[in-house]
Amino acid sequence: MASTPTTEQVNAALATVQDPEIHRPITDLDMVKSVEIADGGLVNVGIYLTVAGCPMKGRIEKDVTEAVSKVAGVTRVAVELDVMSDEQRKALQTKLRGGQAEKEIPFAKPNSLTKVFAVASGKGGVGKSSVTVNLAAAMAEQGHKVGVVDADIYGHSVPRMLGVSTHPTKVEDMILPPTAHEVKVISVGMFTQGNQPVVWRGPMLHRALQQFLSDVFWGDLDVLLLDLPPGTGDIAISVAQLVPNAEILVVTTPQQAAAEVAERAGAISAQTHQRVSGVIENMSYYIAPGSEERTYLFGEGGGQVVADGLTKALGARVPLLGQVPIDIRLREASDEGKPFVLTDPEAAASQTLLQIADDLVGKPRGLSGMQLGVTPVGR
Repeated sequence: MASTPTTEQVNAALATVQDPEIHRPITDLDMVKSVEIADGGLVNVGIYLTVAGCPMKGRIEKDVTEAVSKVAGVTRVAVELDVMSDEQRKALQTKLRGGQAEKEIPFAKPNSLTKVFAVASGKGGVGKSSVTVNLAAAMAEQGHKVGVVDADIYGHSVPRMLGVSTHPTKVEDMILPPTAHEVKVISVGMFTQGNQPVVWRGPMLHRALQQFLSDVFWGDLDVLLLDLPPGTGDIAISVAQLVPNAEILVVTTPQQAAAEVAERAGAISAQTHQRVSGVIENMSYYIAPGSEERTYLFGEGGGQVVADGLTKALGARVPLLGQVPIDIRLREASDEGKPFVLTDPEAAASQTLLQIADDLVGKPRGLSGMQLGVTPVGR
């Protein structure tokens, strides 16, 4: 005779189901409304969705059904979906913010363990966004929890390059970012219709960036990458104000004209007191199929010129982190929403980007070295 499943067994199974947007067990998020076990092994499970029309409701229903079906004695699972009340959503929002009801930028707190990199360039067209996206995907592939803020408000392109097709979910005044290739991402392009341009001035740009950093639930990130617009304008200044611990990554091409402008973008750190992590030279050279000879389409040495110039100007060593060769497949992968480091990890460009990602963040962090606030007690 088949055993009858218990409520404890069903709840234990539900604890293995994660909300696909928040990435925490639905039991921890108070999303389980009810569990009823009927004769014959039928289990009825009530689930609260965070919002009506939740884009992930099908995924949640499927995951709940699969998890509970594995419990011994369960013959059928029926899932009933409901929607959280305003009070429940507010309670969830407070829980996600660690008990704090007010908004704050977690990455700006002194005890933050998240490494923040602002990817900058002097001018457009140097491949800054594709470098950002591939670094993010590489870091995620290496086991890190990664987020990307598309801070290039006027020229937002990160969602397309990461293949993000879903929109953020709003819980009260908290935004749950979509995830693609294990990377959480937010962009103003997710809030505009079609290819509509964004026509904003300085204060609105600052407010948008502030909302991306404080209103979005990023969770426990190891790395946050900000894809900045070219130059040293409002957004670059806002990043320094909102996340003063952010380090700058400068992207340039070998061309001397691009290098001169890129050096200015990195030199802003002398005024904002930010650290420059290094320089990435993109489009360094081209190797034709079947050949081993390098062709320097945009000249040579621009990346090293920028690194040397910033080292001299800032009084601290700024390394050239890597030289990424031209590869038409990298462009094609970006257009298809598939990071090149994932589609062709053995390519020279991918290998360079993977090495840069590893140099920047190393191994995924664990509990080693963390202060846990544990003190001995007397007997």
